[in-house]
Amino acid sequence: MNKKVVSVLSVLVIIVFIGYMVYDSVRPQDSLQEIQGTALLEAIPDAWKVSGELKTVEGPLNAVAAGKDGLVFLGGDSFVNCYDTDLKLQWSVKTPYAVTALAIHGDTLVASSVEQLMIMNLSGKIEDEWGPFEEKSIITSVAINNKYIAFSDAGNKIVFILDRKGAVSSMMGQNGGEFVLPSPYFDLAVDSDNTLFIANTGHRRIETRNTEGKLLGFFGEPGIAPEAFCGCCNPSHFVLIPGGIITAEKGINRIKILSRSGEFKEYVSADNNFVASVPLDIASADGETIYAANPADSKLYVFKKK
Repeated sequence: MNKKVVSVLSVLVIIVFIGYMVYDSVRPQDSLQEIQGTALLEAIPDAWKVSGELKTVEGPLNAVAAGKDGLVFLGGDSFVNCYDTDLKLQWSVKTPYAVTALAIHGDTLVASSVEQLMIMNLSGKIEDEWGPFEEKSIITSVAINNKYIAFSDAGNKIVFILDRKGAVSSMMGQNGGEFVLPSPYFDLAVDSDNTLFIANTGHRRIETRNTEGKLLGFFGEPGIAPEAFCGCCNPSHFVLIPGGIITAEKGINRIKILSRSGEFKEYVSADNNFVASVPLDIASADGETIYAANPADSKLYVFKKK
């Protein structure tokens, strides 16, 4: 190796070393800012408390849905369970696939797997199965109202709108780049007026769209402020309630209530010991009782206002 090459390599090594020293010198300050930011969040007390817990024994817990009649449904690794308002088991059904999400409207319960939808009645009978729809699909969320069933496919970054018989009414995202998903968290909801709420997690926001995919508006921004969404992949889960929306995040594992236009209302749970990287799926039929399914410990947490 000639002297010129050795000299160039030496310079490169010095540059890399200096770069590392600069990085190492500023890293403690970055950590301090993060700690200070977390402390600022904790200055706003939780307005809700855990009023009950339920441990599932059928397998890992992934999803929760709440019906207006007080019934609560849990789904996980190849099961769907139904409970009454006192969390007494009404029925338990083994499913042919692991359940990734649940949604209920009227007397119809929809359970998604990675590739398919299972249409169930409130007695737990699987009345129909729809799909697979696309190759390499990862269905992460399902929503239902009196006209449509919608689901999000994080594997292909597509939202499907189906009629109540299972025919595809419309799709959005198939042109690519519309939804930015750093990881497979891709939640959605459909309101009674057919407005879709979709988590575009790479942009840390919730978008509203019509059933043809037209963007109507959005709210949310990156950050640790109460109204913002921290880290990546947020909001990981959310649910519509009368007059607002409940969101759940990962990174800083917090559950909060926002207005339908994104203004912060209150924390449900920010001061907690939940695993930071594992967000809780959430459900509420009335905004007065909030159910949170925790995949980290396979427990359902019930929140009531303090």
